[in-house]
Amino acid sequence: MSSDVIDGLQLVLRVILALIFIGAGITHFFPSVQRTMAAMIPPRLRTTGLSSPVNLVVFTGLCEVAGGLGLLYPPTMVVAAGALVLFLAAVFPANAYAARHPKRFGRVAIPLVPRLIAQLVLMALIVLAVL
Repeated sequence: MSSDVIDGLQLVLRVILALIFIGAGITHFFPSVQRTMAAMIPPRLRTTGLSSPVNLVVFTGLCEVAGGLGLLYPPTMVVAAGALVLFLAAVFPANAYAARHPKRFGRVAIPLVPRLIAQLVLMALIVLAVL
């Protein structure tokens, strides 16, 4: 494959990933989503004040929007990709907590192994989109 084709495929992948992250980030500002996501934060990570669960949900929403936008701007796309990979690792404990409590979280409680696989695939796609 020529480098032009690879560059084009990477651009398409970056745009798709950017839309996913921007869209997901925006949902963090909906009150019903905030409540659910705040409840997903494991008890050992819960605090009050600036790092309260709701504030963490808002912060993660901002991170997702910023990361998605960063994928679209060539000077920041590599840094944004790295930040998004770290972000996905950082939020995994909340997803694991939800997976262990399916009755409480319903559809959000994706079983742990499929969720881990999906998270790793998403991380790999992010890396592939910028290399």
